[in-house]
Amino acid sequence: MFGKGIRLVTVFGFEIKVDPSWLIIAVLVVWSLAVGFFPYHLEGLRAIDYWKLAVIGALGLFFSILFHEFWHSWVARRLGVQVKGITLFVFGGVAEMQEEPDSPRSEFWIAVAGPLASLFLMLCFYLVYQAGLDMGWNQGVTSVFMYLALVNLILAIFNLIPAFPLDGGRILRAVLWKMKKDRRWATRVATNFGSMFGLVLIGLGLLNMLTGNLVGGVWYVLIGMFIRFAAKSSYQQVVLKSALEGKTIRNLMKKPVTVPGGLSLQELVDDYVYKYHHKMFPVMDGREVQGCITTRQVGAVDRAKWPKIMVGEIMKRCSAENAVHPNDDVTQVLARMNSTGQSRMMVVDERGRLEGIVSLKDILGYLTARMELEGDRGLE
Repeated sequence: MFGKGIRLVTVFGFEIKVDPSWLIIAVLVVWSLAVGFFPYHLEGLRAIDYWKLAVIGALGLFFSILFHEFWHSWVARRLGVQVKGITLFVFGGVAEMQEEPDSPRSEFWIAVAGPLASLFLMLCFYLVYQAGLDMGWNQGVTSVFMYLALVNLILAIFNLIPAFPLDGGRILRAVLWKMKKDRRWATRVATNFGSMFGLVLIGLGLLNMLTGNLVGGVWYVLIGMFIRFAAKSSYQQVVLKSALEGKTIRNLMKKPVTVPGGLSLQELVDDYVYKYHHKMFPVMDGREVQGCITTRQVGAVDRAKWPKIMVGEIMKRCSAENAVHPNDDVTQVLARMNSTGQSRMMVVDERGRLEGIVSLKDILGYLTARMELEGDRGLE
C-alpha cells in the first residue's frame, strides 16, 4: 500500500514510519486548529499563540494515532500474528501485519484493541482537562487536553463503525466468521458494508462541496474512495488466499534456465536475456547452485565492461530474498515477492539443490485459470 516511508524510531520491536503523504494531513490539521478550533474556543489570543497550540494539538493527535495502532500491533503479536511496524499516512495510521489473523478470536481482539486504547486515552485526557480547570490552569493548556479528549472519542467511535476495513468492520467479520465458520463469506459481508459506507462518505462529501464546504467535502470524498478501495482489496486477498490454500511452490514451479558463473555479462545478455526474456537466472557450477543474476544487477554495470565481467563476480548468493523451498506456501511466497520486489525466485531444497523456478507470472496464470473455471467473480 505504501512506499518505504521515513523511519522515525523503533518501539518495543515495532518500526514506526511516516509515509510522505502524512505531511499533507499534518499541515492541514495544524492549519485547521490554528484558524478554526482554538480561535473558536479561545478568544483574544495572539495569532502566534494559536499556531503554537495548533502544533501541540497536532503532536497530540500524532501520538493518539500511534497509541491506537500500537495496541493493535501489540495484541496481534501476542496472538502470534507477525507485525513489522506502524506507518502513518494521509488517512491515519496502519499496523503492518505480515499475515491475517487465523481465527475469529484473534481477529476480534486485535480489532477491538485500537478503539479501547483510544477510549482509554480519551478518559486520561479528559481527567487532566478537568483537573486543569479545577486548579486554574491556563486556558490554552486546558483547551489542548479538551481537544485531545474529543479527538480520541471521535477516533474510537469512527473506527467502531461496522464497515471493513475499519476496526468495527473487522469486529463484524470476526463475529460472522465465528457464527458461520466461513471466513470468506464473513469477509464479503463486512466488505460490502465497507463499500456502502464509502459511498455514504462520498455522498456527504459531494453535499458539502455543493453547500460551500469545499475542503471538507473533498476529504469526505477521498476517505470514502479509500475505504471502498481498501474493502474491495481486502476481499480480493481473501479470495486469493482461498484459491491458493494448500498449494505449495512445488505445484507451480517450472524447469529453470540456468547460466554458468564463467559466462560474461555480454554473453548473458545476448544468449539468455534476449532469448528467454527472463529477469533472473540461477547460476550453476556443475550441479551446485551458486546464486542468481538479475537484469537489474547487469544494468547497474557500465555496458562497456560487460564483455570483461563474469556472471560469478556480481551474482547474488542464495538467500530468503531470492530463494524459496519447494514446500513453502504459495501465499507466503507471494508476500515475500511483494516485500522484496522480486518477480522470479529460485526453488532450492534443504540440501541446496535447485529444483525449479517460480515466477509471479506463473502464480497469476494459475489464479486466472482457476477463477475462470470456478466462475468466481470475487476478483472483478
